[in-house]
Amino acid sequence: MPPPGVCLNIMGARNKQDGYGSINNPEKFLSQDFQQMKQYCLIKGVRYIDDMFPPDNSSIGQGLLSPSDLSRVVWLRPAKIASNPSFILDGFSRFDFGQGVLGNCWFLASIGALTFQNDIFGQVVPLDQTFDEDYCGLFHFRFWRFGRWVDVIIDDKLPTINGRLIFVKSKDLNEFWPALLEKAYAKVCGSYTDMTAGTPAEAMMDFTGGVHMCIDLSKPPANLWGLMCRAGQSSTLMGCGTPQGETSANTVLQNGLVQGHAYTVTGVKQVMSQGKFANLVRLWNPWGQGEWCGDWSDQSSLWQTVSPQDREKCLSVADDGEFWMALEDFCRFYTDLDICGLSPDFIEGNSSSHWKTSMHEGRWVAGTTAGGCMNNRESFWTNPQYRVKICGEYSGKEGEKNMLVSLMQKPDKRNRRLVQNLHIGFSVFEITEQYMAQRGKFPASFFSSRAPVVQTKTYMNAREVIEFFLLKPGEYLIVPSTFNRNETASFLLTIISKAETRCYENSGDHNHEPVGKVKQIKNAQQDENKKKIFRQYSDKYEEVDAEQLQQLLNESILKGDLKSGGFTIDACRSMVALMDTSITGKLNSEEFVRLWNKVIKYKDIFFLTDVSKTGTLSLSELRNAFIASGMGVSDDMLNLMALRYGASSGHMTLESFISLILRLDCMLKIFKQLSDGKGMNLQQSEWMYISMYT
Repeated sequence: MPPPGVCLNIMGARNKQDGYGSINNPEKFLSQDFQQMKQYCLIKGVRYIDDMFPPDNSSIGQGLLSPSDLSRVVWLRPAKIASNPSFILDGFSRFDFGQGVLGNCWFLASIGALTFQNDIFGQVVPLDQTFDEDYCGLFHFRFWRFGRWVDVIIDDKLPTINGRLIFVKSKDLNEFWPALLEKAYAKVCGSYTDMTAGTPAEAMMDFTGGVHMCIDLSKPPANLWGLMCRAGQSSTLMGCGTPQGETSANTVLQNGLVQGHAYTVTGVKQVMSQGKFANLVRLWNPWGQGEWCGDWSDQSSLWQTVSPQDREKCLSVADDGEFWMALEDFCRFYTDLDICGLSPDFIEGNSSSHWKTSMHEGRWVAGTTAGGCMNNRESFWTNPQYRVKICGEYSGKEGEKNMLVSLMQKPDKRNRRLVQNLHIGFSVFEITEQYMAQRGKFPASFFSSRAPVVQTKTYMNAREVIEFFLLKPGEYLIVPSTFNRNETASFLLTIISKAETRCYENSGDHNHEPVGKVKQIKNAQQDENKKKIFRQYSDKYEEVDAEQLQQLLNESILKGDLKSGGFTIDACRSMVALMDTSITGKLNSEEFVRLWNKVIKYKDIFFLTDVSKTGTLSLSELRNAFIASGMGVSDDMLNLMALRYGASSGHMTLESFISLILRLDCMLKIFKQLSDGKGMNLQQSEWMYISMYT
């Protein structure tokens, strides 16, 4: 049984600090270790079969093939498909393969772009893999997935019908890197069916883990040509797509282009034609055939107007899916251009810039940190907030930009087709002098009195939204949000800046707007009265156990205040353990009075912050209850407590609130007593002693 999720999260955060999840030390996808598995197969003399992505119909998925075709599928290793299988033959190229029956042109277009970048290709496709030495039917590939590189292992059994591959096909029947790469990505997506439909940007980001820019070609920027030229000379991948037709079918138009189809940008070239410069874009169709037949196509007479050198260098009349077209036609017939690079240097063409990247994983949770967009004035402030300080000089050059912010939502499901993207965006606010001393979350009043200096133009139902802008030196607040409030999802916020920048999630510091606090006055006579009531329920040793405490709380102390049946016996056992200083499993009169005073204090806080007068705390009211108690908690902790102690309705009863805050108070005291203020070192017996009896 794996450890609980909170433990895995802590382990993951620590591992990431140690470089685990980097390209040089990728995570093991589904905890499968390539080297261990390979050694096992070699020692045992067996061929690997992947039980996490088995060679059966479950890995193909539902609805992709007809039942009759599905029944004919046979999974074969390359040696059963080709006479002399090789991983890579004579290098790698976009012309090595063509699309199969799977609608994953977006993925194959990205592979086409990947073949232009040898270094990036070698990161994704380890080149030391063969069918010869130490072959055991096991291969691995690396992808960047939401902030971390993962190493994905597969067996080399591939789905065939009549001995032929049904998905991506190599032009040379003996070459298998495209089919094995496609299978590894299908495993990441959940199945082959889960690869149906997408945009090149998704796979290009998963190949690079770098910087993504999306350009709307219906409103292209003035510097589009220069940007594409710089990108073509940098370590970038470029892809684009045509608009969808009236149906989802990939209809071939009269001009040769395919509707709703992804293409790779494979080159840009400026030529002299009829006394004028012509800016040309070269594109490739991942079908491996089917080309544009307009101006500058293979058969276009315009090629007779350029120099023989340019014609010889550029023109190929093979039906290989690759063709040229004018930049104007490119903008006219394609909807968007995606550029993914290892760094933003291509944006300005200035390789002397040193861009810095910081990534922050966060979560919107309904009721606590899912405040929605700025239309939700009362709750917007509850969204995660990231405080950024930009240092350095302000050049003031017109058009210069120094910061790129990407907001990417992370899926909560293994299968890609089941992921429901939300409408997401972010806003950037300048922190003015009067708020410089603010610590912790900025309150609602901060946002009600100022407009963002930068924000996403629209909230988009997309995996990622990006803005590239200029900020002068100073302090800023970045607030990522969903459009609607109370939508739960995880996200990755990436800040890439040219200037020296310090950024942190700031909910952990606490300096909130005042919430009324409950004052308690110590009264010796009241304590004596409590002891008298206590003796009515206690045993002859003047102690109460969990059952007696349950009666005391439900029938005497909180009678009339409890809305959901009172404290359970388990809750009372927990309270005894928390307050039991003598470790007897019972509370004496002193321990009981101390518990009673806490219960009354927390009851008063509960009703003070229950402004809706429902007899329960909404999760936004819960935040105020913590502030009123003097115990500030971070957004992460608030989310966890809402999950652990809240009802499915998103509200918390008085019983749950008292149980929660008693435990929080106790655990903080344990840490304070046993730690140096920063960390704690416990022996196993000590850890078990505390964790099993609190």
